[in-house]
Amino acid sequence: MTRVRTRISQGCERSPPVEINVTSGDLADQHVDTIVVALPEETRRLGGAVGALDQALDGAISALLRSGVAPGRANEATPIATGGRIPAARVVVQGLGKRAQLSPDRLRNQTAGLARALRSLDAGSVAISTQNSARATSDAEEAGRILAEAFELGLYRFDQHRTRAQDKPRGSVTALTIVETSARRARAAAQGAERGAILAEAQNFTRDLANAPANLMTPSDVAERAQARADEVGLECEVIERAAAERMGMNSYLSVAQGSQQPPKFIVLRYRGGRGRRSVGLVGKGITFDTGGISLKPPANMERMKGDMSGAAAVIGAIGAIARLEPAVNVTALAPCTENMPSGTATKPGDVFYAMDGQSIEVINTDAEGRLVLADALAYAKSQGCTPLVDVATLTGAMAIALGNVRVGVFANNDRLYADLERAAAASGERLWRFPLDDEYDEQIRSDVADIKNTGGRGAGSITAAKFLHRFAGDTPWAHFDIAGVMDADRDRGVLVKGNAGAATRTLVHYVLNRAR
Repeated sequence: MTRVRTRISQGCERSPPVEINVTSGDLADQHVDTIVVALPEETRRLGGAVGALDQALDGAISALLRSGVAPGRANEATPIATGGRIPAARVVVQGLGKRAQLSPDRLRNQTAGLARALRSLDAGSVAISTQNSARATSDAEEAGRILAEAFELGLYRFDQHRTRAQDKPRGSVTALTIVETSARRARAAAQGAERGAILAEAQNFTRDLANAPANLMTPSDVAERAQARADEVGLECEVIERAAAERMGMNSYLSVAQGSQQPPKFIVLRYRGGRGRRSVGLVGKGITFDTGGISLKPPANMERMKGDMSGAAAVIGAIGAIARLEPAVNVTALAPCTENMPSGTATKPGDVFYAMDGQSIEVINTDAEGRLVLADALAYAKSQGCTPLVDVATLTGAMAIALGNVRVGVFANNDRLYADLERAAAASGERLWRFPLDDEYDEQIRSDVADIKNTGGRGAGSITAAKFLHRFAGDTPWAHFDIAGVMDADRDRGVLVKGNAGAATRTLVHYVLNRAR
């Protein structure tokens, strides 16, 4: 048996960890509490490992198929008591849905839902065969990665602040054993499972940061968590304080911080895996709470604005996983963090500030603050030799109107960069949609008193926000992820758990890993 070192944290430090093992052998012989059998909807006959298990159970799975219960329907999970005929106490038949619709992403989402169902059954230690996962992917390494990701992402919960036991899940999943058909495939699946657990743990780390209440995740708290992560995985961590940012001319970023009593923290994490100075730059918007400033937001749903630092959380989570996976490429993650608050010292509409690269900005709307912090972050990244640049931000409500909660809106000034990001997103199960950057949109952000203004009005709001950022990226290959629509989930759905989604984290990691190949 190969043991994967990474353990599933379930998103809460007080949750019991789940150990992942990979082995080869007979499914029926596994000494676990629960065995999972995954079946497509069209299944009529059982063969291979599942057929052998059915024989050991005196045809109980076949009988279920003949009963008309249709256990292969998507998201169906049917338990069967084993009656002591095998070491496991129960078998759970998981429905995979129709064969033709099965894909790696569908397998990941269905297995994440299964993980939650198993927890509600108090399944304990679980064994699952990859036999029918081959309908989605025949690659053992990919199958191992997907199953590990699914269990870790699906079992995540954020309940640190719930004090009553009855408000938390009562069951548990204590261990996952992935059963392969041969020792060779088991070795490949183990490699995939270890990578999948690292990727998903990074996304859960992102979720933890962005789910935290804003009074407990101030810019200083984010900096402390980033430093702790750096110490854990071997990253360099630098925190640029207000005085240093002033000396560097980061006036656009600091204009957002003017209204808050919380000191701003510009966090820089560096992974040095390659040669030379050149580094991939990952930039994340870090507004730890966004009231809108003087241009105050309506009160309804304002509590969600604790998640306005989801971009910063994503790049911190991603570079932590990158450090653990050790690709031969340099990566710099930049997380400019501050609150956006109204006060007597807050920025006023009509104020003008000079960004780090010398461009002057007229602030029309203080609730269009994300682009102000990203402007200096992009300028700083360029000064550090970062290329290409990828920024991630909950930037515009207009993106949520355009794409809802299904796709990430992406802007890019380089076709190859976008193609590489799209390939990385496909591996992670995230869906992108590219938006235009036509020059004509520049007219909307032209200022009468400065070089540029921070909002272009209601029309094409997401595009004009991206065009603003484009001015600071310049000719450097650059892409902008607007994750406002996919920031959080209103219910459990596949790998998504109600609360912050941790969007873009695994996509960024896949992108960097692909560059290192």
